[in-house]
Amino acid sequence: MTLFRQIYALLFVLFLLIVASIAYVQFTETQSFLSKQMESDINNASHSLGLMLVPALEAGDDVATETLVNVLFEGGYYQQITLTWLVDGKQQVWTNDIRVTGVPQWFIDLNLFKPITKENVITSGWLQLAKLEITAHPGFGYHEMWRIISNIIIVFSILFLIAILFARVGLGMILKPLNSLSEHAQKIAKRQFGPDMPTPKTTELKELVRAFNSMSAQLKQVFSSLDEEVSALRKKNLVDHVSNLPNRQYMVSRINGWLSEPSSGALMLIKMDWLEDVHSQYGYQIRDETIKLLAEQLHQQLDEISPSVIARIAAYEFAVLIEESERDLLTRYLQCLIRTTNKEISKAGCKPNERFNIGIAERLGQMTVTDILAQADNALQRSRQDNKVFHWFENSQQQLFSREDWRVKLTEAINDKQFQFRWQPVMQLENTEVSQRELFCQLSIQDNMLHAGQFMPFVEMLSLGAMLDRCLIETVAKHNLFERNLEPIAINLTFQSISDQDFHVWLKQFLQNHSTPERVCFEIPEASVYSDLLSCEKICHIIRECGAKFGIDHFGRQFGSMTYLQNLRPSYVKLDQSFAFIEENQHNSELCRALVNVAKGLDIEVIVTGIQEQEQLARFSELRLDAYQGFIAPPEEIKLG
Repeated sequence: MTLFRQIYALLFVLFLLIVASIAYVQFTETQSFLSKQMESDINNASHSLGLMLVPALEAGDDVATETLVNVLFEGGYYQQITLTWLVDGKQQVWTNDIRVTGVPQWFIDLNLFKPITKENVITSGWLQLAKLEITAHPGFGYHEMWRIISNIIIVFSILFLIAILFARVGLGMILKPLNSLSEHAQKIAKRQFGPDMPTPKTTELKELVRAFNSMSAQLKQVFSSLDEEVSALRKKNLVDHVSNLPNRQYMVSRINGWLSEPSSGALMLIKMDWLEDVHSQYGYQIRDETIKLLAEQLHQQLDEISPSVIARIAAYEFAVLIEESERDLLTRYLQCLIRTTNKEISKAGCKPNERFNIGIAERLGQMTVTDILAQADNALQRSRQDNKVFHWFENSQQQLFSREDWRVKLTEAINDKQFQFRWQPVMQLENTEVSQRELFCQLSIQDNMLHAGQFMPFVEMLSLGAMLDRCLIETVAKHNLFERNLEPIAINLTFQSISDQDFHVWLKQFLQNHSTPERVCFEIPEASVYSDLLSCEKICHIIRECGAKFGIDHFGRQFGSMTYLQNLRPSYVKLDQSFAFIEENQHNSELCRALVNVAKGLDIEVIVTGIQEQEQLARFSELRLDAYQGFIAPPEEIKLG
C-alpha cells in the first residue's frame, strides 16, 4: 500500500471514530432528553386530567367523564388511560393503537424507549373519587429520534464528503515531493540521472531531497568517471599519440573481428617514406605535426566516401580498413586517398606521387588475418618494386554475380522466403546453460549454399535490409522457432531497418500480435548507435514497450562515449570479438574490465563473443561476465517443419 493510501486510510478511520463518538453522545443525550420530555408530559397530562374530572366524578356523570378523557386521549401520544371509580369499583379503559408514521419498523423494534406509566388518585377535599393511570405512547420518542438521527446522518455525510475531498487534495499537495522523490529514486535505480529535484517547503523532506540530489550527483559522477576511464584506457593502449589514429594493436584486433563476421571490403597498407624526408630536413617536431595534419585530412575527406578505420601501424606506415564496399567505391576511396595525401606532400615541400606507395587486398571468401595482411603487404611491395603509387593484389577468385544479378536474386529470395537458418547458443558462465540463441541465415542460389558473409554486403549495398529483416522475422515466426525452445532467439537488425520508420511500424504490430514477445531479442550494432542515435532510441522504445528485449552488438568497438547506454538501457551487451583476439596483457585487461564495469554499473548483462577455445575463456574469468559465445559452442542447423 502506498504512503498516500496509508495516510488516507488513517484519516478515514480517525474521522469515523470521531463521527461515531459524536453520534453516540448525541444519540444517548437525545434518548435521555426525549424520555424525560415524555415523562414530564405525562405528569402534566395526569395532573390536568385529574383536575378536569373532579366535577364529573362528583356528579357521577359517566358521559362527561368519557368526553373529557377522549379529548385528552385523542390530542396526545398516549397508549392507554385507565380510570377506576373508587365508589363502586367501576373501571373505564381507553386504548390507542396509534401507528408511528415515517419511522421504519426495524428502528421501532430496537426498543429504545421503555413504557412510562403515571398513576394519580383524584380527590375532592378528603374524599377519594377515582384512580387515574396513564401510559405514554413511545411513538413521539421514536419519531423525534429518527428525525434527529436522519438529519445528523445527512450532515455528517456532507461533512465526510467535504473532508475526503480536502484530504485528497491536501495530501496530494503535501505528498507531492514524496512522489517526485519516488520517481527520482526509480530513475536512479535505472541509472538515469536527470536534473536535481527542487527543494520542497516541508522541513522534514528538505534534508531527504538534498540527500537524494547529492547521491544522484555522486552516482552520475561515478559513471562519468568510468566512461572517462574507458576513453583514457583506449587512448593509452589503442591510439597512436602522434596522429591520434588507432595503433597497430587495435587494427589487428579489428581485422580479426571484421573477418569473423559477414562483410566485405578491403585492406590497404600505405608506406609514406616522404615523412622520413620531412624528419631529416625539419626535425621530428615538424614531422609529427605533419602526421597529425595528414591524419585529420584523411579522416575529413575519406569518411565522406565510406566509413573506414585508418590506423598508424609503424613510424611511416598506415593501414586502412574499408568494410562493406564494392570495387567502384573502393576505387573512388583510393583516388581520394591519393589526392589528399599528395596535397599534404606538396605542402611539406616534397614531390607528389614519390616515396608514397599503397597495397590493396580485397576480402574474398574465407580469409584469416595472416592471409589478408600477407596479400596487402605483397601488393605494397609490388607497388614499390614497380615504382607505382598503388597496386591491387591479383586474386583469382571472382565474384559470383554482378550487382544487378545480386539485386534480382536477393529480391526473389526475400519474396519467396528461400532462407535457411542456424543458431548458435550463448552459454551462461555460472551453470553453462543456454541463455539465448543467436540466429544466422543462409541462402541457396543455383545449388550453392551461401552464408551471410557472402550476400549480406550486397543486402546493405542494395538497401534491402528492411525487407530482409522482415522476411526473416516472419519466417521464424511461421515455423514456430520462437516456441521451439524456452531460450530467447536473438535476431540481428540491419542498419536500414533501424532507420526505416515503416519497419518500426511493422515491428510494433508484429510484437503486439506475438504470443511470446519475451522470447524475442534484437541486436543493434554499436556503429548504428553512433551514426543514428535517434532512430535507435525509437526502435528500442518500441521493442521494450512490446515486451521484447534488445542488446548492443560489437560493444566497445567504436571510439566514443558510453553514455548512450543510459538512454537506451539494453538488456545486454556483447563485447566486440576483437577483445577475444587482443593479446593478453595488463593494459588490455584493464580496458576490458573498464568496459564491463560501465555495463554492469548500469545493471546490463555482459556477453563476451569470439570465444574459440577454453584458454580464451579463461582470460575473462576474473571479469564479472554473464555469458559467452563463439565456436567453442558452434552453430547448429535448424530443421524447419
